[in-house]
Amino acid sequence: MQPQIAVFALLILFSSSVQADWMRFRGPNGSGVSDEKQATPEKWSPQQNLKWKVALPGHGSSSPIIAGDKVFITCWSGYGLSRNDPGDQKDLRRHLVCLDRKTGKILWDRTIEPVLPEDVYTGMFAEHGYASHTPVSDGKNVYAYFGKSGAVAYDLDGNKLWQTIVGDELDPRRWGSSSSPILYKDLLIVTATAESEALVGLDKKTGKEVWRQESSGFNATWGTPVLVKGSEDETDLVLGVPYEIWGMNPENGKLRWYCEAMDTDTYCSSVITEYGVVYGIEGRGGGSIAVKAGGKGDVTKTNILWTGRDANRIETPVMYQGRIYFFSRGIVNCIDAKTGERIFRGRLDSGDSVAT
Repeated sequence: MQPQIAVFALLILFSSSVQADWMRFRGPNGSGVSDEKQATPEKWSPQQNLKWKVALPGHGSSSPIIAGDKVFITCWSGYGLSRNDPGDQKDLRRHLVCLDRKTGKILWDRTIEPVLPEDVYTGMFAEHGYASHTPVSDGKNVYAYFGKSGAVAYDLDGNKLWQTIVGDELDPRRWGSSSSPILYKDLLIVTATAESEALVGLDKKTGKEVWRQESSGFNATWGTPVLVKGSEDETDLVLGVPYEIWGMNPENGKLRWYCEAMDTDTYCSSVITEYGVVYGIEGRGGGSIAVKAGGKGDVTKTNILWTGRDANRIETPVMYQGRIYFFSRGIVNCIDAKTGERIFRGRLDSGDSVAT
């Protein structure tokens, strides 16, 4: 990945005059849909609808977030700049970068030293690298996750509040780590599947571990969980894992319900939700599903609304006005959220797509 790709990611999200906050991976509850009423421009170019651009301190695969008048994004430098000559891992540095929303000026750049050894910069891992987790903010502080190097918290002026290590392992496939942290009440919830096959709840004020749920079922999971209102006004923490969808209690991480899902030994994308229903589309093994959230134990026979054979590689779908959109190998697809039936599909004008 070249630095200009990271710059482009900033351009497409922030070049308009849209003013809504975007506080976590894929925005409000991971939906990928902004609640801003002003339409985003349909065309982008160096001459059209460009407000600012900036070179980042290094490479990165995370998404930017917006909190008030500030933009936050992660990247890395010092190691893994070339497959042929990656360098020395001791020189690896993760960055949490804060930019002015109006001008793109870098306001501060904080570096985090690595916990070694790290994944070697080669193979599938080199497709995304050492800064794939998108930060999250509550409007007062900003939180980031860097795999083995831990979760970190800074205030919006760049003062470090805490750093907590949640696992010291590496993904056995050597695909790396990418799940983004989310916030629930006073908890920072970290999907540390590659580092400890665990879901971890940290006190967002202190960084102290409040709960930890470990399971071998978390292995080969790279998605980010969503929060869903289930039965009896309970909030479920929902995550797609290999072969299943899990609904957990965000207060303690304990499993409430699960259902059989796609027949795939990895789950790379994130589930999405609307009106108490959870939707998932996977790519490596393929398959799609809609399941009503809530219940106890195995809800496979009672809560699954439909299943399909859709596939989307590693991207997470987007739902808008009752339709689910997803991309795969240069093809845009649209299905009905109620039935899973195809509405349309068509080839993009040029090239393939990689969407979060």
